[in-house]
This record gives sequence, structure tokens and C-alpha cells, in this order.
Amino acid sequence: MAATLSTEQVLEEFRSCGALLEGHFKLSSGRHSGHYLQCARVLMNPARAARLAEATCAQIPREVLDSVDVVVSPAMGGIIMGHEIGRALGKDALFLERPDGAFHLRRGFALEPGSRVLMVEDVVTTGLSSREAIAAVAREGGEVIAECSLVDRSGGRSDLGVPFYPLVAIDFPTYDESDIPKDLARVAVTKPGSRKE
Repeated sequence: MAATLSTEQVLEEFRSCGALLEGHFKLSSGRHSGHYLQCARVLMNPARAARLAEATCAQIPREVLDSVDVVVSPAMGGIIMGHEIGRALGKDALFLERPDGAFHLRRGFALEPGSRVLMVEDVVTTGLSSREAIAAVAREGGEVIAECSLVDRSGGRSDLGVPFYPLVAIDFPTYDESDIPKDLARVAVTKPGSRKE
């Protein structure tokens, strides 16, 4: 398995493909930021995606990895990372979708009762999406034993209810709608994520 990458090495992976954006962004969490990490762009290269997934796996304790039966990720953002983590671990990779606003397994995906799941996200900001996905796995008969992600933007504040292993923690400031600094508020807002309002 690959060695863990430093935060600067991971940021360089984002910079090298134009995936570290600056401006005014409304994140999927509803919060605002002057920085956006476009994970789909950094993961579009299969070799880079594999390298980042292997580095993510390298920092998860071996006893956790040895307990995983299946990898699950929320669509859309987590699909590529989940697939690459599945490949690195030699496990199936399923994904959850929100056809009606709530996460469900579809496309014939199913969990064996009691399956031990590694949840995989691309970016965690507030942890809301992760908590919803973890609850969906429980409804589907599985148990999330841990979560990993490419990036933790929560500043260590998100409580997922399971052990959490991000490859890197990047603390770009985020702001509530009512708390946006004046200099950021002057910049036109864009919403680059996959979740609709």
C-alpha cells in the first residue's frame, strides 16, 4: 500500500489539475467559502485517483481495514473515491443515491445483513451528508464501522458517530449565509457541488 501523502502533496495534486478554486462558493453543506476543492477534477485521472485512494487507505488502522466487508459511498461526490478505495482493498464498492431526497441503495445493490461497511466520501464539511449516508446503510441492514475521505474541511468539528480517517484536513474558513465577510460577499457566488438547493 502507498505511503500517506502530506497535506502539501495533496494540495499540489489539486493545484496541478486546476482543482483548487478561489472565488465565492456555496458548498453542498449550504455554507459559503472563498475556496473550493473540485474533487471530481482531481479524481478524473485514474492514476491520480488510485494514488490518492491508496494513500487514504494507508492511514486507516489495519484492524479497521481487515474488518471491512464492503465499501459504500454517497453519490455523486463519493463514487469515484469509493470505487478506488474498493479497488485498493479488493472489496466491492456500492453507492447510495437520493432519488427522493433520502439516500437509498438502487441498481440492484444490496447489503448482506450485518455487513461491515467502510463509508467513503470525497469531502466532509459539516458531516450532514455522511450522517445521512450512515443512517441509510443501517436501514439497508449494514453497519458502518468507519468513514474515510479525501478531505476533511470540518476543522475537526464533524461528529460522524464512527471513527473518521481523512487523508488530509484542510481548514479553509466557511461561513453561514448570515455571516459572510464583506469582501467575500462582493464576489459573485457560484455553486459548484452536485446537490441541488
